Amino acid sequence: MHVSDPDRQVIRIAIADDHTLFRAGLRRLLAAEDDLVVVAEASQGAEIFDLLGHDAPDILLLDLKMPGVDGLEILRQLQARGTLTRILVLTASEDEQDLAQAMKLGASGVVLKTTTTDLLIQAIRKVHGGEIWLDTQVTATVIKRLADSRLSNLRGYDNGGLTPREREITTLVGQGYKYREIADMLSISEQTVKNHLRNIFHKLGVSDRLQLALYAIHHNL
Repeated sequence: MHVSDPDRQVIRIAIADDHTLFRAGLRRLLAAEDDLVVVAEASQGAEIFDLLGHDAPDILLLDLKMPGVDGLEILRQLQARGTLTRILVLTASEDEQDLAQAMKLGASGVVLKTTTTDLLIQAIRKVHGGEIWLDTQVTATVIKRLADSRLSNLRGYDNGGLTPREREITTLVGQGYKYREIADMLSISEQTVKNHLRNIFHKLGVSDRLQLALYAIHHNL
């Protein structure tokens, strides 16, 4: 059992998955954390709308392959309804198109069912805190898929006071390139890229490469 910070807010969680044993195992794992409480479960897609209606949980762990109404359609409907519950996709699928579409439809993160318990718990806490989470196994492919689709139609955005070079680097991060690749493309050192990124993070109020990539995508950089 992990001992939680006594000042940490309790996170109320709903689990939506059609496998009874998986839900039971997940419920036991989460119960070992002082700040995580499973308050509802759903085995079919249609049940989710009821459990999110009254006294909605903070986090919904959603399997994309739900019977009846599948996970993407659930996300589409919840997005239209403007639910306040943050949705963390917990799936066995590594289909980059489905995962990118889930993020486009308002999911706050994606965790593969093959991930470790510690990373799942970390993802729940990060998403509850308003951050985005992508499983490391799918981060690059999902970001590139999102970048290709150019999610946002925003124009006239505030670029956060970025210099032309910082904007250039932000764009390349949004396209899924790694630091070394960016350094080679711009004929600068990898350390220089990292120095620029430190300034970019500060100006935009983001804390890591993933958040910066999603910022770039959503602001059409």
